[in-house]
Amino acid sequence: MLSFPLGIAQALSRMKTVAPSLLSGALFCAVYFLQLLPAAAQPSSDYQVFVSNEKAGDLTVINGADFKVAATIPVGKRPRGIHASPDGKTVYVALSGTPISAPPQLDARGNPVFQKGGEDDDDNTKADKAADGIGVVDVAQKKFLRKIPAGSDPENFALSADGTRLYISNEDAGAASILNIATEKVEHIVLVSREPEGVAVTPDGRAFYVTCETAGDIFVIDSKTGREITRFSVPPRPRSVDFLPDGTRAFIPSESAGELSVADSVNHKLLRTVSLPKGFRPMCVKAAPDGRKVYVSGGRAGAVCVVDAATAAVLNTIPVGARPWGIALSPDGRRLYAANGPSDDVSVVDLVAEKEIARVKSPGSPWGVVIVPRAR
Repeated sequence: MLSFPLGIAQALSRMKTVAPSLLSGALFCAVYFLQLLPAAAQPSSDYQVFVSNEKAGDLTVINGADFKVAATIPVGKRPRGIHASPDGKTVYVALSGTPISAPPQLDARGNPVFQKGGEDDDDNTKADKAADGIGVVDVAQKKFLRKIPAGSDPENFALSADGTRLYISNEDAGAASILNIATEKVEHIVLVSREPEGVAVTPDGRAFYVTCETAGDIFVIDSKTGREITRFSVPPRPRSVDFLPDGTRAFIPSESAGELSVADSVNHKLLRTVSLPKGFRPMCVKAAPDGRKVYVSGGRAGAVCVVDAATAAVLNTIPVGARPWGIALSPDGRRLYAANGPSDDVSVVDLVAEKEIARVKSPGSPWGVVIVPRAR
């Protein structure tokens, strides 16, 4: 038997004198809208979460509906940057045979200090270059298919909007590569500065940004020709970059300085830099789908920072796992997933309540996260 909230029940009881057909119509409408309300209140979960595990050499696949692990996919050495094709059928992951090393020491201003012949000297590193490339994973089969050569030590990358090209940061080579996926050939190699890491394509698809850690350089490169458009600088060790959906602003976190830079991504100029909460060592940045907020993983702070996209003011901090690195947002913008390397897990954050609601084990130092909507 149907039961209704008190207000609806009282309204229906007053309709005893109304014609039966009208009463029936009112009853139908009441039931229809009551059925819609719970669905509207629930976030969409028709997606999967793919997580790259840097030390384990595999991917963890998590169901968006129940946060349960659906699969573990071996892919190769040191998987880090991870992204999905626009049609959601393929996941690409950066693989590297360069061994993991401790980050360099920092001077009083937060700049890295490299020592020739030390652990942070790439010339002294015994790297397995045969392991370098971009791994290709079939989403439906949850299966590693092949590895595409993509230059030396690819760390991170971005896809073109049409899914035909990859824009790759080659960390130990101090370069960025443009890879044609269909031909599996590198079309352009662009020299940048030391330790390129973060890569993102502007929403209009005309350019891509590359963040270079050592000097804080941000290179703006034409996505078709591979030519440098311009460059500007931000505080030390910029780790990533993301854009507002309308393409007017870019947000760039600087790990050493604990700051977030805001750039005019139409004219490619730095606008301002703001300090994040004490203890934050920001890594990954993601803009909300509606463009109102920006989320920044805090690294050693063990939290995610919520920033107002219009004013760059810090609105909140959300505790998550140990040293969150990569983060990703669900398609509806109501869930955030954070890869927590040292604690070998992924935090699930409710962005409406702005609190962590679950932890999912992802053994092997989770590094990157991508959301893949289920193919229809």
